[in-house]
Amino acid sequence: MRKYKESLMKYVFLLAACISILAVVLICYFLFVNGIPAIKEIGVTDFIFGKVWKPSLNKYGILPMILGSIYVTAGAIIVGVPIGILMAVFMAKYCPKKLYRFIKPAVDLLAGIPSIVYGFFGLVVMVPFIRENVGGQGYSMLTASLLLGIMILPTIIGVSEAAIRAVPDSYYEGALALGATHERSIFKTVLPAAKSGIFAAVVLGVGRAVGETMAVIMIAGNQPIMPKSIYEGVRTLTSNIVMEMGYATDLHREALIATGVVLFVFILIINISFSLIKRRGEK
Repeated sequence: MRKYKESLMKYVFLLAACISILAVVLICYFLFVNGIPAIKEIGVTDFIFGKVWKPSLNKYGILPMILGSIYVTAGAIIVGVPIGILMAVFMAKYCPKKLYRFIKPAVDLLAGIPSIVYGFFGLVVMVPFIRENVGGQGYSMLTASLLLGIMILPTIIGVSEAAIRAVPDSYYEGALALGATHERSIFKTVLPAAKSGIFAAVVLGVGRAVGETMAVIMIAGNQPIMPKSIYEGVRTLTSNIVMEMGYATDLHREALIATGVVLFVFILIINISFSLIKRRGEK
């Protein structure tokens, strides 16, 4: 009976894996079948490197949105990654147990807050603060980067903390036995041993930042123009799709689907790049 159950569960897991793969294949098929013809009609160069997005004039250049996505994601990484990793180190190696009981649920709560709530926070608090104390109108690349940096913190903290705690205590204790300080034992022994998990946390955080839409729409300004300053408005690829898909028709709609193709390839390039960096680090 036990052998029968194990065989049954084996096929259940196999079916789940096949369904997951099939879902990815269907998504890719839909995107490329509907998006590639639009790219051919518009022209690859005009579509990817075009600087003007005006569907009413049949101009579909998405370079401003590509750069907007890159800049906002880079800003979120600069803000969120160092804070997230250091917070994970604190929670795993420094935080008192009494304080940990309050901090851990708070971090988990951040992960469960809907993006629209983050957007309202950015709209009501961050936009006026940036406008009055930093400069610009507040609806800017800077505001979007700061908010996305906050949004990716729970992912980076949670995965990084788990990776740090998974390192055997013998690594830390061995470093102490050799005369290293508490800080040196952590940053020179424990963190290098946990770098694969920390790297995975960064990748997940980047994926969250690239794919975020609603919060960015509310505070980024949504101007389909070439970004020139962090104090000016910007539009990302995801925002462009969401804002115009509701009323788009014909070539306009196909161009938005083609934007999804570019976004898909963009995320794929990011994941491959991180994988190559990880392999080089391991070698």
